[in-house]
Amino acid sequence: MIFDFRLKVFYSVAQNLSFTKAGNELFITQPAVTKQINELEHQLQTRLFNRHGNSISITPAGQILFRYAEQIFRLYGQLENELAQLADITQGNLNIGASTTLATYVLPQILALFKKRHPDIQIRFINGNSDFIEQQIIAEKLDIALVEGVSNHPQIHYDPFVKDEIVLVARSNAPFVTAKEIKPEQLLKIPLVIREQGSGTLDVVQRALAGVNIKTKDLVIDIKLESTESIKQYLLYADSAAFLSIHAVTKELRKNDFTIIDIKGVDISRTFQFIQLQGQHQKLADLFQRFCISHYNFS
Repeated sequence: MIFDFRLKVFYSVAQNLSFTKAGNELFITQPAVTKQINELEHQLQTRLFNRHGNSISITPAGQILFRYAEQIFRLYGQLENELAQLADITQGNLNIGASTTLATYVLPQILALFKKRHPDIQIRFINGNSDFIEQQIIAEKLDIALVEGVSNHPQIHYDPFVKDEIVLVARSNAPFVTAKEIKPEQLLKIPLVIREQGSGTLDVVQRALAGVNIKTKDLVIDIKLESTESIKQYLLYADSAAFLSIHAVTKELRKNDFTIIDIKGVDISRTFQFIQLQGQHQKLADLFQRFCISHYNFS
């Protein structure tokens, strides 16, 4: 990366409003995050965040830096992509994988744009749950993939892509939809549709609920389904709710088919991640990664 790593740390903290979440996203410790922010504030001679006990807020100076950081990272991705094309990376075979949510709701448009830009690159694409995709990377059947889980396999190198939010949704006229926000204990009375074991979404949800002392065995499970689309169709006719990526329910929320039920004190978010085998960075895979980063906001 050409830009100062401290700017990347600042950008992650500003997005998450959390030193701890930024550390998890960048795979560095929370003290390391604090050190980078302190050094950046000293360099700029201005405070970027206000500290309020266990929470933080961004200062006016921080908001200005955040706005420019967004532009810098977007332009940097475009720069890398154009420079890579000068190296004549225009043909070859690229094996790409993605976990279910990404494969369905995030990647199709990006893949179409990539194929239009690089018509001589032959793409093989597969999808499955996060566990399956990671095993395909380890088995060297994929050159690069994107996953939605929170695992950290020692044989795999992880790079953050974009942030995702998991929301509890139900059809808007479901009988239990009487409030926009519920207490965590009220969740125990709502029938839930959940994904299969090995799902990145389920993994993230289980971890978040554990933070408010709710275990999966205590939930009322209506049914387990193996795809987000089947869950969405089921919810349209059932008196149940489900945890789904905000990317997956945008259309249904706009049409008022679904409504979001907030759970007090529970924030379920994750970072979609690029994965490659440790020590293995192929030019075509790196080209695809840069293309995804520079085109995501325009897909």
